Amino acid sequence: MNTFGKTFRVSLFGESHGTCVGVVVDGCPAGIPLNEQFFMPDLSRRKSGRTGTTSRNEPDIPIIESGVYQGFTTGAPITLLFRNQDTIPSDYTQTEHIPRPGHSDFVALKKHHGFADLRGGGHFSGRLTVALTAAGVIAKEILKPIQITAQLIEAGGSADIEKQIAAAAQQKDSIGGIIACCIEGLPVGVGSPFFDGLESVISHAVFAIPGIKAIAFGAGFQAAAMKGSEHNDVIINEIGTTATNHAGGINGGISNGNEIRFCVAVKPTPSIGTPQHTFNLATKTMDTLSIEGRHDVCFALRLPPVVEAATAIALADVKI
Repeated sequence: MNTFGKTFRVSLFGESHGTCVGVVVDGCPAGIPLNEQFFMPDLSRRKSGRTGTTSRNEPDIPIIESGVYQGFTTGAPITLLFRNQDTIPSDYTQTEHIPRPGHSDFVALKKHHGFADLRGGGHFSGRLTVALTAAGVIAKEILKPIQITAQLIEAGGSADIEKQIAAAAQQKDSIGGIIACCIEGLPVGVGSPFFDGLESVISHAVFAIPGIKAIAFGAGFQAAAMKGSEHNDVIINEIGTTATNHAGGINGGISNGNEIRFCVAVKPTPSIGTPQHTFNLATKTMDTLSIEGRHDVCFALRLPPVVEAATAIALADVKI
């Protein structure tokens, strides 16, 4: 489905090369200050233009269609639209017959019986992260003074991000990356055990971001190689501060009052300039696919504000 949340509900709509993309946010309390300018800092961070990002240049100006009156939320559902203006759908005429390896083209065709819009990935595209980012801005306003910050710490397996991007671009290839996220100011007791554990809810929202392949809280996979005496976070005072933070700020699915820390792995962009040998559904033979269009060398560059947004949406849903 296209909707996340129980009390703070976020529904995405639109396609990459359709007329628009957007989001409906239901469950936002009334009286939250909000106008178009609130969205611009995070939307600017997500925009293309930097080395290693797509040359597609969308204005990404939010159009508030409902739920806001005289600069404040009304309590009604908030509808935000982003018009698609810089589209070249002709770049994707061959994907209906030659699905891109690593992309959603093949599964979209099969699931939707050949009716899926495959232009630029259609509804599966990273283009929809602009709407997800906008919903996260609203969630951040609700959560204040809780702070959520994310940053790209590695790309192509190295901390020298610019070097890896330059090399991949030279090779007409792409690279993935690792984004670290930190939540500060969340009190003790947020979350639930088992199915609605805080890790579960955050992970559910974060995996809605196209290209996310893994998430790890605290010590993550390194915890499997640690002894209990190493991994246990010693409590050093009555408010629950711990000497270490291998748990990532969560015990039993519930926040423990320390910083919540997690990392996500972003896969390389599937659309690359290097010709690929893959299956042609029309001829029923292997064929050579040369992908046209404008694509990110490293989509992970643009995802820190999107990871923050997904995290904020998850927290708003469990806190409202």
